[in-house]
Amino acid sequence: MNKVVTIVLIGIAIAIIAYNVTIVDFSNPFQGDSTIALIGIAASFCAILLLLIYTTAKKIQKKVEED
Repeated sequence: MNKVVTIVLIGIAIAIIAYNVTIVDFSNPFQGDSTIALIGIAASFCAILLLLIYTTAKKIQKKVEED
């Protein structure tokens, strides 16, 4: 995966987090649409974490191949 694609995907995940934060009703976070928004926020954080792990693994692989 290209570095640009990774950055775009992280940007999309951040946009999804920002959108879902606006949907959450902080007085009742586990009622109705707020629950779905919280799940979306958690999923976006997981996606960002996986992309960062993938990027780090590719950097390590490149260094190992050089030696």
